[in-house]
Amino acid sequence: MNIDRLLRVRLEASYAGRAVLHNVRLELKRGEVLGLVGPSGAGKSTLVLSLLGLLPWRGGQVTGEVLLRGENLLQMRERQLRALRGRAVGFIPQSPMSALNPALSLERHFKEAWRAHRSKAGDALKERMYTLLEEVQLPASRDFLCRRPAEISVGQAQRVLIALALLHEPALLIADEPTSALDPVTQTQIVELLRRLNRRYEVSLLYVSHDLISVLGLCHRMAVLDAGTIVESLDVEDVCGAQHPATRRLLEALPVPAEVLLRYRTQFRETGYVSAVAG
Repeated sequence: MNIDRLLRVRLEASYAGRAVLHNVRLELKRGEVLGLVGPSGAGKSTLVLSLLGLLPWRGGQVTGEVLLRGENLLQMRERQLRALRGRAVGFIPQSPMSALNPALSLERHFKEAWRAHRSKAGDALKERMYTLLEEVQLPASRDFLCRRPAEISVGQAQRVLIALALLHEPALLIADEPTSALDPVTQTQIVELLRRLNRRYEVSLLYVSHDLISVLGLCHRMAVLDAGTIVESLDVEDVCGAQHPATRRLLEALPVPAEVLLRYRTQFRETGYVSAVAG
């Protein structure tokens, strides 16, 4: 096994016998940020559910293999997958207010996530919780942790979800449209946060989005999903040489030519302008 390769995927998925994903293949290296882009209806959410072992709960079927550190997740029982989700694989959903339980305080969310994989929630949890709040630029205070989801902003809720996803120091983060519910300024801040956390923790990130601009600013490589198939995979720096019509359509829809975005890629990364353009 290639020790640099964290994730290797080869799968097909269907609902009630109707194929939705067709021979999808992708790889993710350790510490790499891979953007999965495609229009609405391309199958991005189905792929995310397949990777997490959750598609059967939606009435879908998955065949093939999802190799994480050489282990095939598709051959695991649900009990094994529950032990893996959150610990080895962190998930950042796209609707922060829907993902958080409105009846629970933020601190309770951290405690429940901790107890899913650890026996006790003592000083270790407290230290980790406050460290992560600072990392995601939220108040590391008792007052903030006592709040419920309705008492914080949508942007703060998304940061809480990122902190929860990092709680057990997973090797892989899957972010499913993490900026779609946010205003342009907050979108920029979240993309910058994900970039910094990728560097800080060397965590691999599968960044799923229909927003090609944020992908160009954040990711090392990108895979284009169209009609349930990965039609093209390439380095972000080489995106102007894309050949497939689906990729070309995405590039042509950009409000700023890809050549311009790539020319000032370093500057955009520092200022957050790449994500701001999307707004």
